[in-house]
Amino acid sequence: MDQEANGFLATEKVAKLMRKFAVPCVISLLVGALYNIVDQIYIGWGVGYLGNGATNVVFPLTVLGLGIGVMIGDGCCSFVSICLGKKDAESANTAVGNAIVLSAASGLVLAALYAVFQTPILELFGATDANFGYAKDYFTYITIGMPIYLFGQTMNPIIRSDGSPRFAMISMLSGAILNVILDPVAIFALHWGVMGAAVATVAGQLVTAAMSVWYLLHTKALRLSRPCFRLNGKLIGRFLSLGICSFLAQISLVIAMAATNNMLVKYGAQSEYGADIPLTVLGIVMKVFQIIISIVIGMSAGCIPVVGYNYGAKNLGRCREILWKLLGAETILGLVSLVLVEVFPLQLIGLFGSEDALYNRFAVLTFRVYLCMIVLACINKAAFIFMQSLGRPVESAGLSLFREVVLAVPLVMLLPRAFGLMGVLYSMPAADIITFAASVFIILRTDRQLRGAAPSPAARLARSEESA
Repeated sequence: MDQEANGFLATEKVAKLMRKFAVPCVISLLVGALYNIVDQIYIGWGVGYLGNGATNVVFPLTVLGLGIGVMIGDGCCSFVSICLGKKDAESANTAVGNAIVLSAASGLVLAALYAVFQTPILELFGATDANFGYAKDYFTYITIGMPIYLFGQTMNPIIRSDGSPRFAMISMLSGAILNVILDPVAIFALHWGVMGAAVATVAGQLVTAAMSVWYLLHTKALRLSRPCFRLNGKLIGRFLSLGICSFLAQISLVIAMAATNNMLVKYGAQSEYGADIPLTVLGIVMKVFQIIISIVIGMSAGCIPVVGYNYGAKNLGRCREILWKLLGAETILGLVSLVLVEVFPLQLIGLFGSEDALYNRFAVLTFRVYLCMIVLACINKAAFIFMQSLGRPVESAGLSLFREVVLAVPLVMLLPRAFGLMGVLYSMPAADIITFAASVFIILRTDRQLRGAAPSPAARLARSEESA
């Protein structure tokens, strides 16, 4: 292994490194988000809003697979970056081999569970009598492709940690392009409906996974051999602890979405909109939000190899510089996003099909209320991921759990009792406001530590690693 393959991470200008790693990561994650967005657009025009409602029911189940993938991949990425900064090649290689085995096994287990418990799972996540058939068709093929999807999502951050963010981006982009090409063919030419959208999605995921396998045979800093694939419980625990925030962020989102979907069905049925319009509309709004949050996560996660390497090398000043540049960029992104969702909600919802006035009225209301604190949401997400890149899983996971479970789930279940369907829409901005206060506290404390006002976390980690 070339010990100096990633040495530029400690010497190159921070701004240049952030662009080099963040831009491909943003594109990779945007491509991942586009799988669902493209499906929604084509289904909206080819099937109608009930088809979109069905994909919204299945979406949290896809997020669960993503959560497992990013837990393994992001955790391994952070761990490998720290190891490379400390010149510990053996641990880095073994971690990647173990991550590959874990991702393959996890994908197979999750697919088996989805296949066996398909009907109760769909009912749990809010499928209605009107959209259940569509949801079942879509979910069947998504289940078949789950091992492929999970593997590709795991490998993407690992490829970035090897110093190849561009290849990680290209592998995701290639799959997305194929999905975009196959979607209209399957939906409009072959008349496969929502099933066609799912088949196109799995085909794209297969391309991404195949390219990841090719890369693993042509790595730069990493060198994989047969012993690397022998499971090491202690090592797995170390890198999974760094990825637990990514998992909790996704799994808590699944829990929150399940609660939200059920509240939409319950209180929507009591309103003039009925159950299916709120379920479909909020799902689309969340897909638009996913595009924005994919950029947020991409900017933050793209910095993980840079922060992790300098963290391992004890270059704390560079870590602090990245922190504030990252928060500044995320704030600007949040402000631009806020303008878009507040000024152009009708145009955004119009991308997903043409519906009646009642549907459009609820869509405009949902965009403007549900996403009114999107600036704070962007900053909060950046804080979660930066803590992860510093090897601080407790704070990272704690913030994420606080936002998605401690706040989001109770709020979405309690506020509708007072405000009806509008209470569901109030739940997200309320959770973001409270979480922001906690994020500010963590960010300011981290800044003091990186300036040396308190014992640095990097020094603590280095001492614990040496003693281990």
